[in-house]
Amino acid sequence: MTSLPATATATHRAAARLLDAARERRPCPPVRDLIGAGDVAAAYAVQRRLTRGRLDAGARLVGHKVGLTSAAVQRQLGVDRPDFGALFDDMDVSGAAEIPFDRLLQPKIEAEVAFILGEDLEEGDLSDARVRAAVAHAVAALEIVDSRIAGWDITIADTVADNASSGMFVLGSRHTTLDGFEPAGTVMELSTDGAVVSRGTGAACLGDPLKALAWLARAARDLGDPLRAGQVVLSGALGPMVPVTPGMQVTATLSGLGTVTARFGRPA
Repeated sequence: MTSLPATATATHRAAARLLDAARERRPCPPVRDLIGAGDVAAAYAVQRRLTRGRLDAGARLVGHKVGLTSAAVQRQLGVDRPDFGALFDDMDVSGAAEIPFDRLLQPKIEAEVAFILGEDLEEGDLSDARVRAAVAHAVAALEIVDSRIAGWDITIADTVADNASSGMFVLGSRHTTLDGFEPAGTVMELSTDGAVVSRGTGAACLGDPLKALAWLARAARDLGDPLRAGQVVLSGALGPMVPVTPGMQVTATLSGLGTVTARFGRPA
């Protein structure tokens, strides 16, 4: 028997469940019971509803993230395709001496190549070459992923609805143009409190982080929210994500891009 598409009532209830979890700082059950485990269109409808709420409340959109681009992360979470979510200004903790742990629920961290766009990606052919030309700079980044779903018990629909399990992000200080840097070839090493816990390469991200960016450019335009000049794009994990604990210091080194560090505080 084929399941029916999720109703507007179902997407509203799913959004309310996720919003309550974020507001109350308490993970909630998955939302797939409301919208269906495989209904990606309904999941993006939930995400858009939550995004509108953030914007209406005064948040500013600063970019997007691509998720589930690494085969290792897909295996960790039991999903088989990329997704994307919105980045807001209060998610950027690049300048923080300590990242407040009490703003997070179930955080994990991963190292990525971030792109800063120099052009809109809205009109015309969004070929790989066009997308590459739109990049102003590449930057080493840490993405702090977080799920409002209890125990990270997610399907593709759950994570898409939950803004692609977005939490916060940290950008490195070194900006590199693509003239002499190939993102697919970067080598990543991630350490927590001085011990190496994750390794990977740019090729782990859909074969090339630029392919992830191109995928996002086309998907975002199709959904009516094209990428804009000045936006940050987190292109996806280069290796397995790692759980975060209070007081932890995390440093990632990406060849050609340098290092990026995050230090987490302890709950009050």
